[in-house]
Amino acid sequence: MPESATRAHKAAKRYIYAWGNGEAEGNGKMKDLLGGKGAGLAEMTNAGLPTPPGFTITTEACNDYFAAGKQLPTGLWDDVLEAVKAVEASTGKGFGDPKNPLLVSVRSGAKFSMPGMMDTVLNLGLNEGTLQGLVALTGNERFGWDAYRRRRPDSRSRRKPAMTTSRPASSFPLASGMTSSRP
Repeated sequence: MPESATRAHKAAKRYIYAWGNGEAEGNGKMKDLLGGKGAGLAEMTNAGLPTPPGFTITTEACNDYFAAGKQLPTGLWDDVLEAVKAVEASTGKGFGDPKNPLLVSVRSGAKFSMPGMMDTVLNLGLNEGTLQGLVALTGNERFGWDAYRRRRPDSRSRRKPAMTTSRPASSFPLASGMTSSRP
């Protein structure tokens, strides 16, 4: 998935670092830029451990967002969409594809672990239109509805305890990952 350490980008700065297919654009020493989770995923990929393809949005993107009055840096959204396309190409799945849905987890991660301080969004990409595709792919309707329930915003109170014990995205064959690092 990562094509080079000098990823093309539309934003003024490079805000996206990808990993997948045994290669990562970052490494474990980049916690200040990638956050703990992003640096860890890059390091695991570089070490040859099985990790689903994904990308990290850097702490600089977060800093620049707040510095601009909570406005995304120009070009960042275009870069995120390109990174999602790369994950789709790597997995053969499509974000929003009703027959072969790509599901992602969005996890915030600071340089140091802060359990319970930042929300995790599971199964992003799962909606009424993609639910039946997930059921068809897994052959398990109960699993599909459980995954759907966990990603719904109104299930926050039911979902919170599960986040601390949820299995890693790499153990879920239909999921890929995105992390968003915070300073």
